[in-house]
Amino acid sequence: MSRIGKKPIELPSGVTASVSGQTVEVKGPKGTRSFKATDDVTISVDGNVVTVEPRGKSKRARQQWGMSRTMVANLATGVSEGFKKELELSGVGYRAQMQGNTLKLSLGYSHDVDFEVPAGVTVTAPKQTEITVEGIDEQLVGQVAANIREWRKPEPYKGKGIKYKGEYIFRKEGKKK
Repeated sequence: MSRIGKKPIELPSGVTASVSGQTVEVKGPKGTRSFKATDDVTISVDGNVVTVEPRGKSKRARQQWGMSRTMVANLATGVSEGFKKELELSGVGYRAQMQGNTLKLSLGYSHDVDFEVPAGVTVTAPKQTEITVEGIDEQLVGQVAANIREWRKPEPYKGKGIKYKGEYIFRKEGKKK
């Protein structure tokens, strides 16, 4: 039995959900998102509560039950509050700045890295060593943050690179004579 799937989803104030077939559409102050569930689950809306139930006792139905509930909960969170990932740059000369729709990164390469920000995501650089990625789609926000981090992952000897805020970097000791 899915422990996550059993929980009903309470919609925050200002958020509405509608179901047509297997598609759930959630509208809120930040926008509209939709999710198409598989035929293994049944989704129902009662006022401001959304419930997800499995169809049958098959293993696939039980797998889809918890996943579908989480997807609908993420839609509700996204259109009401949004999602946010924060990145930190650490290293001598490592900088980030926004120029229009492009994030310019100085990461110790012989050239600056230009990262084009995709639609649906807002990227800001409040300081030269901080990057904030925000949006209503959790998957897209996480993917954009991972793509930025991919340019210079933190290394274990000095800790230089782009890391998530609050991320612990396992440090190694250097060579000894």
